[in-house]
Amino acid sequence: MKNTFIMLMFLFTSSLMAQTGKTNISFKSGIGLTHPDSLYSINFRFRMQNRAAMFTESATDLSTEEWEFRTRRLRLRIDGFVVNAKLTYYVQLSFSRGDMDWNDADASKVNVSPNPVRDAMIFYKPNHHWTFGFGQGKLPGNRQRVISSGEQQFVDRSIVNAALTLDRDFGFFGTYETKLGKHAVALLKGAISSGKGRMNVVIANSGLCYTGRFELLPLGKFTNKGDYFEGDLEHEPKPKISICAGFGLNTMAVRAGGQLGKDLPNPYDMLTLIADGVFKYKGWAASSEFMLRSSTNQPKILAANSANYIFCGSGINSQLSYCFKNRWEVAARHALLTPTIAVWEKAYQEANYTLGVTKYLNHHRVKVQWNGTFIEKNQLYKNTKTAQFYTAFQIELGI
Repeated sequence: MKNTFIMLMFLFTSSLMAQTGKTNISFKSGIGLTHPDSLYSINFRFRMQNRAAMFTESATDLSTEEWEFRTRRLRLRIDGFVVNAKLTYYVQLSFSRGDMDWNDADASKVNVSPNPVRDAMIFYKPNHHWTFGFGQGKLPGNRQRVISSGEQQFVDRSIVNAALTLDRDFGFFGTYETKLGKHAVALLKGAISSGKGRMNVVIANSGLCYTGRFELLPLGKFTNKGDYFEGDLEHEPKPKISICAGFGLNTMAVRAGGQLGKDLPNPYDMLTLIADGVFKYKGWAASSEFMLRSSTNQPKILAANSANYIFCGSGINSQLSYCFKNRWEVAARHALLTPTIAVWEKAYQEANYTLGVTKYLNHHRVKVQWNGTFIEKNQLYKNTKTAQFYTAFQIELGI
């Protein structure tokens, strides 16, 4: 199926390229083709993340417990407009196994096979205030999830995001943007979605997910949308700040993470609260996000019960970095994830301390990254701790 799709894309592109006398071609961001009568446009981009990583046996025994060699992500992105510039589309496909949110251990009623479709969105922007969307895409949840995995300053997102994120879903999306005074900008984002994730469930229960997010940029917009890529690669000449708050209410959720995870024994409601912020100025970047998840009707998890449960608890992730003008960056991260007492027997309290060094060769499109992380886990109900190191080398390449 994947090979057939790629071949069709190749033939389609070739047929358009054969009409170069009539078709406008752009290389501003990927490879773009526009109909001479502006009836439609299509733009192609790809990226890959190749990674080598290692976990040690413990903090004192530095021998190898586990190696990781893989293509973590391989993506094809297609976007453009149809009929006029107000009606746009965005498609993103994934082709590496680890990028399809599926493995044998997580097979479930709504996750029975690899799914290459990550995003399939249709957008309509009637004016500069409003944008409406319909399809499958990222919910307006925590900032680190909404920021592309290709725009991260570490090799991957934090443990807080992994445990508590809202991820992608299928539904209706809306954004309202307005200026407040001379410089400040406010954005209100919302979505009503299936709550079952990106597995394109044909039949589901009556529960839905309701998501909202408010963003305030008191000092105006960031250069080149810098509030939605990590690190201050633009060396903001003036201080820029974004502060945000949001929520996600998933009713009758059937998966342990709402849009992600294993099947739950019964449908449960879960509420996720989010607060985050980012500051950038002259190469310095600081960001932090707090997340809290609760589920009022989930029973206490006992050690003998199934592993399929909702992780309830809180997490905070903070990052600080400086990007030199030669595009070398040094970054530090602290992430802390703490479960509520109801899930102590299943979930560890975990802290990660990470140091990262990145060389940006073409912004976030082409970069070389190294991370070193100290991982500490505490089984709270026994008060037993374990620790180990993780180190990773990654090259990201794309257009």
